[in-house]
Amino acid sequence: MTIKLKGKMDNFKAKKEAYMDLVKAEEQDQEKLANAWDEMQTALAEDLTEKITTEVRTEQMDAQILTARGQNVLTSEERKFFNEVVEFGGFDEDSILPVTTQERVFEDLVEAHPLLAEIGLQDLGAVTRFIRSDPNKAYAWGKLFGEIKGQIGAAFTEEEIGQLKLTAFAVIPKDMLELGPVWAERYVRTVLVESYSVGLEYGLVNGRGPTQNEPIGLMKDVSAEGAVTTKTSSGTLTFAPSDKGEVVAGELHDVIKELSTDAKDKARKVLNKIVMVVNPIDAISVQARNTIQTANGQWVTSLPYSIKVVESEEIPSKKALFFVKGKYLAAVAGGYKTNKFDQTLAIEDAMLYTIKQFANGKPEDNKTALLYDLDIQFNTSATEPAGA
Repeated sequence: MTIKLKGKMDNFKAKKEAYMDLVKAEEQDQEKLANAWDEMQTALAEDLTEKITTEVRTEQMDAQILTARGQNVLTSEERKFFNEVVEFGGFDEDSILPVTTQERVFEDLVEAHPLLAEIGLQDLGAVTRFIRSDPNKAYAWGKLFGEIKGQIGAAFTEEEIGQLKLTAFAVIPKDMLELGPVWAERYVRTVLVESYSVGLEYGLVNGRGPTQNEPIGLMKDVSAEGAVTTKTSSGTLTFAPSDKGEVVAGELHDVIKELSTDAKDKARKVLNKIVMVVNPIDAISVQARNTIQTANGQWVTSLPYSIKVVESEEIPSKKALFFVKGKYLAAVAGGYKTNKFDQTLAIEDAMLYTIKQFANGKPEDNKTALLYDLDIQFNTSATEPAGA
């Protein structure tokens, strides 16, 4: 069941924006980056503690009523685990969250963050290696009753997710544990979703590759020698108004056409598989340029060729990233393992834990995604009234 928090958590959002600004800076100050991360986690803990404590005072703790209201109800395994957390006063060293809790974290991640769902983030559970197949090569013709010939082996490759790990820092106030296992589980799950969503979106969009112990993001190209560089623009999109939308249709036609072949110029089916990613500010401009009013007065927003638009703060201003669904490998695996982290906290009576999981991501090739400039102009000058 997805976490549904009432309220804005304004302090956390502000600290998160400040942290992401530092992450995306060309020259990074590691000390400022570390301080911003600590402030973001502290704000998350404070806002979330206040929110959950308020809800505890107002909600009835009857399981049937909570279920009917879409609130949190634990399985017997989850209740046993978090009861032990409450009794122990925190997580034991090297403890692993229940599988059902891990599954709910993943469900909350992809539902609360549409980009992760569109990329196709997979949860492999305890598995850290798996086999990928190329459907264009996994067959071989031959005579009836003859030998099976062909390069079937070349169609399968082994992928490893455990090469990189994603670490979340969970600040758990001791007062939160006193509220009981249901609220302790909800608190931890929310912290994981918020922390991992920041790390995953950064890694899967702007990750700088194995040399930096990061995924290869959608915004990156990989040279034949393995060097990871930021994509250059493939063109400019204006979404300019025109009769029957010919400009918009033409510009996006060129995008679709460019994505319809892979890096080796081999044709591939991409219709209904294209996702356009823009930052939240540019998303408003894109929506405005592609919204019309119907005859019955309704406003309808739509892009041609069934292109889906999602927002991400990881996309630079005035840029649009288009990618083909199913052509980017993104997965988490290995379970959530907790360890106590010895560090002074801004919150009194709180413990800091690291919660680690394996994660990785990489594009199939350099044409899994393409980057474009946005040049959307609006005439906002007011028209002078007649006779002025």
